[in-house]
Amino acid sequence: MGTKRKTTGDIIFTICNYLILTVCCLLVIFPIYYMFIISISEGYAVLRGEVKWFPVGFDLSAYKAVLASPDIPKAYANTIIYTVIGTFINVLMTALCAYPLSRKKFYGRNVFSFMIIFTMFFDAGMIANFMVVSSLHLYNTIWAIVLPGAINAWYMVIMRTFFQQLPEELYESAYLDGAGDFIVFTRIALPLSVPTIMTMVLFYAVGHWNSWFNALIYLDDKVKYPVQLIMRNIVLSGETAAISGAASVAGDVGIIATNIKYAVVFVTMLPILMVYPFIQKYFVKGILVGALKG
Repeated sequence: MGTKRKTTGDIIFTICNYLILTVCCLLVIFPIYYMFIISISEGYAVLRGEVKWFPVGFDLSAYKAVLASPDIPKAYANTIIYTVIGTFINVLMTALCAYPLSRKKFYGRNVFSFMIIFTMFFDAGMIANFMVVSSLHLYNTIWAIVLPGAINAWYMVIMRTFFQQLPEELYESAYLDGAGDFIVFTRIALPLSVPTIMTMVLFYAVGHWNSWFNALIYLDDKVKYPVQLIMRNIVLSGETAAISGAASVAGDVGIIATNIKYAVVFVTMLPILMVYPFIQKYFVKGILVGALKG
């Protein structure tokens, strides 16, 4: 059978789509590219505003200063620890919460679902959350970062919807073979929900990696700061002097400050940019199969 011939309207529609997508991609990519060329340009060229489309006076001094600082590597390690542990707890707790709420035989599931979804629209507030963290003696510990947001209600709804879409016959056949709820959950539900789990891993990991506000509220020891909080202090407060070697590069902290800011921003976002392509297929599939219906 021959392929359907495209009409003039179809061709115009396709061209418009490509143009719009190209513009959107450029709008997303250009800020990242601009940060990179600023970070590798010579400080005086940046100060004079000579850097537009390409780097001027290739110079990696900003990255050398960032990597030579004792604060950045330590904060980087803290961020990795918070992200790994926090994402594991998030995905585990979300799956354990979503599975029973997806089972029709679970008594009171509508009440529990309402109580969880209620938190999506109403929050106790920052002061109440801080009091809870302090009363549980979690203040200034890693658990103050990873436990308060252990379950995201919206992500739980997505995972619950996916569990509900699994054929009921799979569960019934497992029960007939003598399997319990735990076996059904670990041997059937979880293996079939890999796309959704990978999507949750991406969402939670990005959230932990970019998080700085909880650390600002719940941590008072700079040694425990994540890299995003260090970056926030550098970008907003201009604390470039905290980076070892910043004052010696080009002999002027004011000139180097801009290079350092962009270098720190680029270094902190690089891991997410590197990981996303490998789990993109799971991300797209997980969103489609876990989307809400009707």
